[in-house]
Formats: sequence, C-alpha cells, structure tokens
Amino acid sequence: MDPLRKIFLSLLTLAVLIGGGTLGYALIEQWSVFESLYMTVITLATVGYREVYDLSYEGKVFTILLIVFGVGTIAYTIGSMFQFMVEGQLRQLLGRKKLQKQISKLRGHYIICGYGRIGRLISRDFAAKPLPFIIVEQDTERCRHIDEDGHFYVEGDATHDEVLERAGIHRAKGLITVVTSDASNVFITLTARGINPELYILARANEDGAEIKLLRAGASKAVSPYTMGASRMAQAVLRPSVVDFIDIAIGRENIELQMEEIKVAADSNLTGKTLITSAIRKDLGLIIVGIKKGNQMKFNPDPGTEINRGDILIALGEQPEIKRLEIIASGQG
Repeated sequence: MDPLRKIFLSLLTLAVLIGGGTLGYALIEQWSVFESLYMTVITLATVGYREVYDLSYEGKVFTILLIVFGVGTIAYTIGSMFQFMVEGQLRQLLGRKKLQKQISKLRGHYIICGYGRIGRLISRDFAAKPLPFIIVEQDTERCRHIDEDGHFYVEGDATHDEVLERAGIHRAKGLITVVTSDASNVFITLTARGINPELYILARANEDGAEIKLLRAGASKAVSPYTMGASRMAQAVLRPSVVDFIDIAIGRENIELQMEEIKVAADSNLTGKTLITSAIRKDLGLIIVGIKKGNQMKFNPDPGTEINRGDILIALGEQPEIKRLEIIASGQG
C-alpha cells in the first residue's frame, strides 16, 4: 500500500475511534461532550490521569475495549508515520549517493548550468544526440523536474567551486552557462575557467554588452538567444528556402539527413589522405561541405584538400553513413 494512503487510513481510523469513544461515554455515562472527549483522549493516550467521574460497570467494559483497539491504532499510526519519514530520508540519501557515483564515472561530458527554458531545450538536444551531460541547478523544484526527465544533476549554486567539482568539471569537455542573470553567468565563467583552464565555455548573454564581459571573463564563446532568435526569424522571411534546408540538415526531428562535425583522430585512416582519395563521397555518399583546420574554416573544399589530424569535417548526408564516418575518423574503423 502507498505510504501516504496507509497514514491517511490510520488517521481516519483514529478519528473514528475518538468520535466513537466520545459518543460511547456520552451515551453510557450521560456525560457532556467535552467530558466524554476528555475521557476518550486520556484513555487512548494512556497518560494515567484519573477518570472524570467513577465509571459504571458498562463504562469500564467500554473503556477496556477502547484501550485494546485504540492503543493498537495509535501505535500503528505512529509507526506508519515514522516509517514514512525514515524510508523517505533513506531513499533520498541512497538516491543521492547512487547519483553521485554515476556522475563520478562521467568523462568528457558537458555541464549545463541552469534548467530554465533554454537549459531544458539544450538538455533535450544533448539527450537526443546522445551526449553525456550533467545539469547544475540550485532551485529544488527544478531539480525535481530534472529527476523526472531522467537527467544527471547536481543541486547547488554553480558559482561555488565545490558544486562544479561535484559535477566533474576537471573531467568535463565543456560547460554551458544559461542562467538568467548576466552577473551570474560571468561569475560562473570565472569560476569554471579558474578550475579548468582548458575547458570550452559557452555563455549566455542577456543584455547589450554582456558578450564582451563574458569573453573577458574567460568564455570561449558568448551568445545572445534573443539576437539569435531575431536573426533566425528575419532569415526565415528573407531566405526561407535556406532556413528550411538548415532545419532539415540539423533538426533533430529529421532522421534521414544530417549535418555533423566530425573530428579526425591521429590514428584515423583518413589522416594524410585527400578528400578524393579518402572515398568519403564515393563509399559513404557524404558531402563534405567544409573543413576546419585550426581556427580557419574552408567551405566547399577542393577534392585535393589533404585531411590532417585534428581537422574537423563538416559532413552532410544520411545518419547511418554519418555514424560510419565518425567511427572511421575516430580511428576505430
């Protein structure tokens, strides 16, 4: 039985006993309602006070029955409430320990600070990829939603070192801070950069001028969701076909066509080959729309372009072939 339902039924039974005891004394002993209620309460509580008045034979028999049923009901009610509290705390404690153990196994994951509208959407996209990630959120109610959504999380303030360390910032690949306050995003960026100088940090900018401050604080990239949203809406009017193509290429709803960035490992078979000799187009049917070498992006690269370790290929094609290229580029195939 559900613990709350068990407690409710116990309290209901106790209330019926108190009401029945009050009515019983009133009818048997001809006492007032208050005197009958007082006698019922001290009888059930077994506090040892003397009777209101001397009891008749019938009253004594009724008192015996009330004690037998009442004391058992009270003990059961107290036990149910105690069990509910202890089991709830124990379950919560064990749940936190299990969660922290799972978090400690994460490597190369992303930390998302904030689970508002933007944080929730980012989490959904990461889960669909899937990419390993953990959410840092200090609002208890939002943490409950994160738990319901099935994501890893750490409850706490992301501006504190120990909270980010619990999220595995030393082992993380990147951090995304999307809380609503620019000041908090700056503080989180400073804290994260101080702990892990090599970390990729993407920060949300809300007000004008916040992007520069975030970059100065150590963010690898700062973006304004409002600016991006406005630009996207404008492009949907100015270049609707282009926007439709991008939606098809990178939208999570589309399961056939994808655009993906793939990093070439040092031990990959692609290293040292050109685009044409790699047979990416011929064997996989993928289009390489760009190659990023260092900080330079080459769009529509020449077929004779050499692929080197650390290059990032921007590939367009069907999802199964994208997965095959990822395996080849990682050196596993």
